[in-house]
Amino acid sequence: MHRRPLQNLLLDYKNRHPNEVTTDRFTTFIDAHHDCFERSLAIGHVTASAWIVDIHLRTALLIHHKKLGLWLQPGGHCDGDSDVARVAAKEVKEETGLEDYEFFAETIFDLDIHEIPAWEDTPAHDHYDVRFLIYADSRQTITVSHESHDARWFLLSEIAAISSDISVLRLAEKSLAVMP
Repeated sequence: MHRRPLQNLLLDYKNRHPNEVTTDRFTTFIDAHHDCFERSLAIGHVTASAWIVDIHLRTALLIHHKKLGLWLQPGGHCDGDSDVARVAAKEVKEETGLEDYEFFAETIFDLDIHEIPAWEDTPAHDHYDVRFLIYADSRQTITVSHESHDARWFLLSEIAAISSDISVLRLAEKSLAVMP
């Protein structure tokens, strides 16, 4: 598995966001585990997700995750794929049905490390989530995947009322900063 492209993305992210401490922990994890893109790495693994906003940066598309019971951005496991942008794009299609969208940039929008609670025979572990900013037309038809209860667009100003997840709130705040 080739970690170099992700290591380069992380270096770029650190240069743009030098005060975010998550970057160093993320980089240390990637450097220490050649199998970091595999779900079989029991202590944790790299995941990728997409913060999808409308072209006017007024709304964001969230899914209501079945297992976690939370409104979150679409995302998932890399399952051996070291191209995290490709994984994020795959998750957009699988979890929302969107086909017409565009990456804001070929850079990381946000990083998050969060614990996933134990579930059936899978122990608690960390997700090292690489997040990309994606623009989409909010008039497109959305489909709800088998992994979700619902998927819908929310005004950025509404997100704090439906989610207490710090990382989702941070994504909303960061997207407001991108506005022209």
